[in-house]
Amino acid sequence: MSALFPLVVEAAKTTRRGKVLAGPVDLRFEAEGTTVVIGPNGAGKTSLLRMLHGTARLSGGRISWACGTEEARHHQAFVFQRPIMLRRSVEENLIYPLRIRGIDRAEAREKAHQWAQRVGLAGMMDRAAPSLSGGEQQKLALARALITDPKVVFLDEPCASLDGRAMREIEEVLMTARTGGTRLIMSTHDMGQARRLADDVIFLLHGKVHECADAANFFLTPRTQQGRAFLRGDIVE
Repeated sequence: MSALFPLVVEAAKTTRRGKVLAGPVDLRFEAEGTTVVIGPNGAGKTSLLRMLHGTARLSGGRISWACGTEEARHHQAFVFQRPIMLRRSVEENLIYPLRIRGIDRAEAREKAHQWAQRVGLAGMMDRAAPSLSGGEQQKLALARALITDPKVVFLDEPCASLDGRAMREIEEVLMTARTGGTRLIMSTHDMGQARRLADDVIFLLHGKVHECADAANFFLTPRTQQGRAFLRGDIVE
């Protein structure tokens, strides 16, 4: 059992310029599995992930890890919808998070090449990261997040705007990470992807948790009218 979990969220909310972006929410995350956050555009999915990760300031409530906050931050990573690349080579992008953790360059380089092989970037180590395609950049961002062996990874629509092949490759990396014990908490607008990956689902509406359920139960029999409408593809307001 991970020392980070359970992650307990109590009446937590985040605001900007007086507007509530997400919350108040009450949630509890255990150490295993994949939680998928879904909801219409503007529901607060990104804000919820950033709040859990600690990059969005709390304006109320509390978020508690089983360990101290600083230790928890050391063992987590975040993958953005639009990959943020260092203006360096693929190899240097992969080495960077290891070097700032004090790992010597030779060991970091060896691990970087192992991860490049895993995500299909082995022949691109000398290329400038910003010159990669969208799918290649997202695979690099994912490898850079996982290379430090985090216990939990937050992912904000990691496959948005990618073609089917790139999505499948990224999902395979995610499923391998989950099998290896990495806790995944991710948002997606793709219900096919949510059905493939989710162990449990959080359905957000207007910044609040409208439903939270086991994935099989949610996709088969959502409890609320809004949940049923969202799964049908209707507009939910």
